[in-house]
Amino acid sequence: MPSHAAALAVFTPNRGTYIREHVLLAALGALLLSALLIALDNPHPWTGVVGSLLAISARGAYAMREQLAMVWTLTETQLIAPDKRVIPLAEVADARHVFSALQVITRTGDKYLIKYQPDPAAGAAQILQTRDAALSGQE
Repeated sequence: MPSHAAALAVFTPNRGTYIREHVLLAALGALLLSALLIALDNPHPWTGVVGSLLAISARGAYAMREQLAMVWTLTETQLIAPDKRVIPLAEVADARHVFSALQVITRTGDKYLIKYQPDPAAGAAQILQTRDAALSGQE
């Protein structure tokens, strides 16, 4: 990030949101897998619950450190991705929330997810307000 660009907001993934989303995925997976096993007349449909919990827990534990390190920075004129890619706010067509993520869509159709946000709707609104302020200052 250029030293002259002051951060207006930093979008850091929230650990509680990350865990809550994985618990929800495990519960949904348990329901779907058990329903499938029941539909297939499997005598042990409880294995869908165990399998789902183990798979989602293992995936969540494995990916947690990497996912929680994905920090995005908003300045007056740009959005800076964790890999230091810069998205000029003038290129942002829309920002909206999708479950626990906030999605940024550029004018060229590129889509970026800022995941595991505690309040993704507020983050999307802040990006759009900052974009609008930046664009009105260019006129």
